[in-house]
Amino acid sequence: MKLVTFQVSTPVGKFARVGACFNDTIVDLNMAYTRMLSDQKEAQSYRMAQAGVPSTMMELLEGGHSAMDRARTAFQYVTGEGEARQGPEGETIIYPVQSIRLLAPLNHVPMLRDFIAFEDHIAATSKRRGQPIPPEWYIAPVYYKGNPHTILGPDEELPWPLNTEKLDYELELACVIGRTGRDIPKDEADQYIAGYTIMNDFSARDVQFQEMACRLGPAKGKDFGTVLGPCLITPDEIPNINDLTMIARINGEVWSEGKFGSIHWSFSQMIQHVSRGETIYPGEVFGSGTVGGGCGLELNQFLKPGDLVELEIQPIGILRTPVAKEQ
Repeated sequence: MKLVTFQVSTPVGKFARVGACFNDTIVDLNMAYTRMLSDQKEAQSYRMAQAGVPSTMMELLEGGHSAMDRARTAFQYVTGEGEARQGPEGETIIYPVQSIRLLAPLNHVPMLRDFIAFEDHIAATSKRRGQPIPPEWYIAPVYYKGNPHTILGPDEELPWPLNTEKLDYELELACVIGRTGRDIPKDEADQYIAGYTIMNDFSARDVQFQEMACRLGPAKGKDFGTVLGPCLITPDEIPNINDLTMIARINGEVWSEGKFGSIHWSFSQMIQHVSRGETIYPGEVFGSGTVGGGCGLELNQFLKPGDLVELEIQPIGILRTPVAKEQ
């Protein structure tokens, strides 16, 4: 499934709900499950549906494999005849895409970790600083912890940050954790991945390098905005993750293109490393780090106010971010 978080407007306010893509529509998974239970003559179908297929992405992930299986069954139930159904009391279950607003798959993540897992990227950035790749990089996958409260979603404008003169995009794939675990073996790590999404780790390079000269960080140079979306695709939808092509376009022009298969440290190795003596939880985001050639720093060209940044990784989709027109 291609899972999304979408916003609906009601007479009493706006609400974020979890859905799944179906052609040019979005299926509300909680309402789909409610309808299925109602058709099966289950009493208290609304209460049972909220427990079985919760209405938010975070709660769905916390429900584990069983909740995801129920969501998939409900999705197939309401789309099986290829026509929209209504809830037991006339509620909307299937929305036209143009009638809703897509948000980041997870608006508030419990933990955001971003790795530097592509050898080509660390080689290029190290060379720009006149240094070799640190030998420690080959010992274990390294990462920094980002700000989980500044997540942006598809088509959401990025305010120009910190008066930077070197605003940069970063072309990444991210995995989202779907189970609680600790000391996870590498050969079991894939079972902890709920799905994958596109990640743009925006960076203010001048700010980043100034603070990292003190041998800490990055922090302010990245904490202003990380973009996730447009969906969270479940692993069964990607036959071979290494075949994924990663593309970045600025104002329609291709600046970056790479293959995920060029990664040095796999997500399984990242999960094994992070979970060593530490518990990981549903909803945590692991960014792959930038694919080789996947940022302006490697090209020595940076973003300008008003630019449109598009990151594409199919079959996930295209993640668009307009940059504010004024600094």
